[in-house]
Amino acid sequence: MIFVNSKDTTFKADFEELLGRGKMDIDNVSNIVSNIIKDIKTDKNKALKEHISKFDNWTPKADEDLKISTKSMEEAYNNIDNKLKDALHLSYDRIKTYHEKQKPKSWFDDEPNGTILGQRVTPVDSAGLYIPGGKAAYPSSLLMNVIPAQVAGVENIVVTTPTPDNEPNELLLAACHLCGVNQVYKVGGASAIAAMAYGTENIPKVDVITGPGNIFVATAKKMVFGDVNIDMIAGPSEIGILADDSANANHLAIDLLSQAEHDEMASSILITPSQKLADEVKVEIENWLLKLPRQEIARKSIEERGAIIVTDTMEEAIDLMNEIAPEHLEVATNSPFELLPLIKHAGAIFLGHNTPEAIGDYVAGPNHTLPTGGTAKFYSPLGVENFMKKTSIISFSSKAINEIGQECALIANTEGLTAHEQSVRVRLSK
Repeated sequence: MIFVNSKDTTFKADFEELLGRGKMDIDNVSNIVSNIIKDIKTDKNKALKEHISKFDNWTPKADEDLKISTKSMEEAYNNIDNKLKDALHLSYDRIKTYHEKQKPKSWFDDEPNGTILGQRVTPVDSAGLYIPGGKAAYPSSLLMNVIPAQVAGVENIVVTTPTPDNEPNELLLAACHLCGVNQVYKVGGASAIAAMAYGTENIPKVDVITGPGNIFVATAKKMVFGDVNIDMIAGPSEIGILADDSANANHLAIDLLSQAEHDEMASSILITPSQKLADEVKVEIENWLLKLPRQEIARKSIEERGAIIVTDTMEEAIDLMNEIAPEHLEVATNSPFELLPLIKHAGAIFLGHNTPEAIGDYVAGPNHTLPTGGTAKFYSPLGVENFMKKTSIISFSSKAINEIGQECALIANTEGLTAHEQSVRVRLSK
């Protein structure tokens, strides 16, 4: 773990290394992914079955084997504990309520001369949702991807998820039933992205692909972008924490580890003007690590990609965090809303001592599919708009085109586009 003070002579180099935390060696896997995509485009289901046999340790015998039945999803839902079922329903309801407030509206504007301008907002016809299922399966990710697509009004929703050894995660299946999803395929990795981007015999081509995944998934999404839309190129999970001496070191330590336990590439960064707090958190991290079932993963993440930075002031801490632009940002102070105007870049901001990042992963309501690796400077969280498109509406009356048509024709003439010019002039009054 990097443990530094912003006054250290090596701080600039250490900080630059932190800023590169989200870099993925996409070049190193590009050829592999490119070949996978070519296989799927050429051989479709045949290639899918070969890839599943190679990467997921089971071999589908028929096309029907690729799809998970709605009956098995219903059975999984019926078999889960009632308290867990209630928790899933709570999560579903809160996520839906939040995302319904995001839905953009169409609008029209009438001008006195008969011009009508507007914007029509409509859902895409189909969406493909990738749900990880390798080291861990995440039913919460299903909710976070399906619900905004449903709120947007997408009619055709396709879900793909890897199923090593042909053993789907039962809780994931239960979540699929809860959401009313009926097209779920046992396909993972770059193969799944290619299948949704270009279609196979029974996996339909979609318009937009969303959802997190490993470097092969991220690379595939980057390669198919343009043939379909995507949400973002997401890298390893991360958390940033801004805290002062009012924060509880024990709480901050486990919050940092809540991201570290995702995988070895996750990054956890605390920036504080309190040396005392920094020292305490370092000790508490070790205490917590000894208690975690995923200690090996969390320890490697913290040791190789974790950092505690001590600054002179909170303002300096915020400036550094804005440069990092973390996926998740906790603000652990007594008056966090006073600092909010100074924070420019973060995927999601968790304000106050009682708002751990984990609450946002499951039941708060906002989406947990967030930009990583500093891309929060220009990307937004997954939301309803990812599943919608905007169309400009334009209607001119005779009076309206005569009022501004001469200016339009002049600009077209200046650009040397005579047909453009004349298509306006033939409509103007002599």
